[in-house]
Amino acid sequence: MPKKLWFLIIGMIINVTGNSFLWPFNTIYIHKYLGKSMTVVGIVLMLNSLAGVFGNMLGGWLFDKIGGYRSILTGIVIAFCAISGLVVNHTWIFYTTFFVLLGFGIGIVFPSMYAMVGAAWPEGGRKAFNALYVAQNLGVAIGTALGGLVANFNINYIFSANLLLYVFFFLIAVFGFKNMQTTQEVDRKVKEEKKTKGKFVLTPSLKALLMVCLAYILCWLSYVQWQTTIAAEMDTLHISIDKYSWLWTVNGVLIVLAQPVVSTFIRKYVSSLKKQMIYGIGFFIFSVVVVSFAKDFSIFMTGMVILTIGEMFVWPAVPTIANMLAPKDRIGMYQGIVNSASTVGRMLGPILGGAIVDTLNINILYIVLIGLLFIAIIFTFLYEKLAKKHASMHSDTIAS
Repeated sequence: MPKKLWFLIIGMIINVTGNSFLWPFNTIYIHKYLGKSMTVVGIVLMLNSLAGVFGNMLGGWLFDKIGGYRSILTGIVIAFCAISGLVVNHTWIFYTTFFVLLGFGIGIVFPSMYAMVGAAWPEGGRKAFNALYVAQNLGVAIGTALGGLVANFNINYIFSANLLLYVFFFLIAVFGFKNMQTTQEVDRKVKEEKKTKGKFVLTPSLKALLMVCLAYILCWLSYVQWQTTIAAEMDTLHISIDKYSWLWTVNGVLIVLAQPVVSTFIRKYVSSLKKQMIYGIGFFIFSVVVVSFAKDFSIFMTGMVILTIGEMFVWPAVPTIANMLAPKDRIGMYQGIVNSASTVGRMLGPILGGAIVDTLNINILYIVLIGLLFIAIIFTFLYEKLAKKHASMHSDTIAS
């Protein structure tokens, strides 16, 4: 891995560590401390995610237009302003306003970072995105472990901790990302391709990407329940907030420690990205089945371990697919679409889960999630069909 990418890795760790002081506790904070219903919680999280969708698309567009350095700094400044507002005032109206703005700022940052990895190390393939994925989850492990301790002492301090880490992230971005651009050869090809390309066309590669994104959305619909309805269910069962934070600490640590094993397994036994996706979705389904029987912390932890194995298959595969499908002048756009898909899943998941739990019960939600994950498998097969069509039009093979 090129040495210059270590700045991206370190930046991602600090960025996600800061975010992980906040996001695991949003549901609990709004529901328990601000006294709002689960449906209202879902709406607030949906607004945050909707802002993130716009941020993702803008971040991808900015990457293609002005480069990763300036687009990342733009997102960091917006997020910094939002977090500063949360530190000053996190009562109901201000919390909602700044939380939505934070989603927009963070949304700009992530597609730019993933696009920068793919453009700066194109020969890295899966390794490039696995490295950023592991860094992201190391940040989750550190952030949730520390965040749980801070929240257990005084939940209001999580905002200040988030702000402090964003200061460090900004400094790393300013001094570490400045010269991390795509090569002149890529820039030259981009300029040549822009001269020949006209209006937007729904190409086979873009259709294939959209199928993957639909599967990705459904996976996130299930995954985000661990941050919302399942978190509330654990609170109902009188499982403490610090124990809940340990679920995400184990999630992050397991990803960091088990990644070499999973990567070796995928390299030896999983012949295509389609199969990698399907195996991962299978683990997601299994995790929902397990947690549907959970009444104590140990079963929730078992479900989290299974979920984590699933995400180690699915999450790195999707940006890798996007990078392989993307034309040279659309790397940012394709990563923006992928990040938007995950954000849409995080947006719809809380409102869907909250509504089902409020009107019916959590057991019905588990059944719905299993059905949606099977639909995700169907979309993955459709991706393969379209990717093969795209591959037949180009010299590079995209899918199995």
